[in-house]
Amino acid sequence: MRPGVRDRRGCSSTLEQIALASLLAQRPWIVPIPATRRLERLEENLAAAEIALTPDVLTEIDDAAARTTVEGHRHPEAMQRYIDR
Repeated sequence: MRPGVRDRRGCSSTLEQIALASLLAQRPWIVPIPATRRLERLEENLAAAEIALTPDVLTEIDDAAARTTVEGHRHPEAMQRYIDR
């Protein structure tokens, strides 16, 4: 995600919060499950639900994601054989 999105939102929103907010804005049934071990990160993640992204910002995020090439596997090969059994 380009820093410009964060700058337009205001410096108080983290990139992680904007990423979570964009997922929440896509569909009501999408429920991101971010992992954390620290209470402050949990609070930060929960605050993402209060961020309202404009349609222009959501389009910019979608466009940036469409231009991104994902490389490599999601899980190590040893773990992959246990998934979707």
